[in-house]
Amino acid sequence: MTWTIRPGRDADADAFIALIAACWGMYPGVRMDVDGEMPELHLLATYYADAGGMLWTAEDGGVVAGMVAVRPHHASAMPNGAATRVHGEAAAAATEQSQAVWELCRVYVHPSRHGSGLGHVLVDAAEAHAIAAGAQRLVLWSDTRFDRAHRFYEKRSYVRSGPIRVLADISNSLEFAYAKPVNSVEVLDAAGAASAERRLADIMLACVDRGEGLSFLPPLKPSVARSYWKRVAGQVASGARRLLCGWTQGVLAGAVVLDLDMPQDQQHRADVKKLMVHPDARRRGLGRALMQRAEQEAGQAGRSLLTLNARAGAVAEDLYRGMGWHEAGRIPGHTMNADGTKADTLIFWKEITPAHK
Repeated sequence: MTWTIRPGRDADADAFIALIAACWGMYPGVRMDVDGEMPELHLLATYYADAGGMLWTAEDGGVVAGMVAVRPHHASAMPNGAATRVHGEAAAAATEQSQAVWELCRVYVHPSRHGSGLGHVLVDAAEAHAIAAGAQRLVLWSDTRFDRAHRFYEKRSYVRSGPIRVLADISNSLEFAYAKPVNSVEVLDAAGAASAERRLADIMLACVDRGEGLSFLPPLKPSVARSYWKRVAGQVASGARRLLCGWTQGVLAGAVVLDLDMPQDQQHRADVKKLMVHPDARRRGLGRALMQRAEQEAGQAGRSLLTLNARAGAVAEDLYRGMGWHEAGRIPGHTMNADGTKADTLIFWKEITPAHK
């Protein structure tokens, strides 16, 4: 299947409205009132140009088959009138910060083209435009009923972020917020952890397939990997663990777990688990960034001692030593390799300064 990606035009209005109607028609209760709720659709290219953004459309055989837009997320777009409470120097700072956040909008592919890869092509174009313009973070909103879209965004490394938005429109819409940094490490809440489950499982599978352990043996079943991260999301919700994820060039490529659920006589300690970086994202400093953030989070939680176990000869062993971790000992033959041979496990520790005592 072939298509042509070109800038969207105001003259595409009727085609855009028909495209959106076809997509919304897949979900009961989702209705359109263009003139009452979305008048900008009549001049959509101008609307996004005036906002400092860009609109694209995909044509397949001369028919509009998809669309996407992107724009800076300005302070004036903050929810609940927050922008009206920002004044003077604070307003300038908020504007500068918002210019580093770009919002994806109007991501639609005709149902007849679902699964063709067209959605990825369109979003690639929008993300590349935003990043070239200086975006450090990408955000979007998606109706809570659009489950297919949620899987698409999560595949592209977006995670749930913040509260649900109530639109009070004729469709009684509720929307999830999705977001991702371009190059950064973030701590995920329970909703974010749950939405990252599939991507984290993919990273784990890639690492285990290379013989890097993570307490699993190849071939690791995707269902087993996903089950592990589902449990982690539950532990994040209970406060027992913190999940830190790292992105590089807009791709969720690494993670580490901080276990805070310690025995009563070890409340000053936290355990670092499951440091992993996708093989395609190695040697970019992501592993170090994840570990640094884990140490910061442990300090914020009031912990002064960190521990971890690592397979002897593991990829991250040199990283731990280079970051000031001390080897406490070695357990010979502690873990099994896929070929039945045994490997030693190293025990590391590091003291840190807690943020409060």
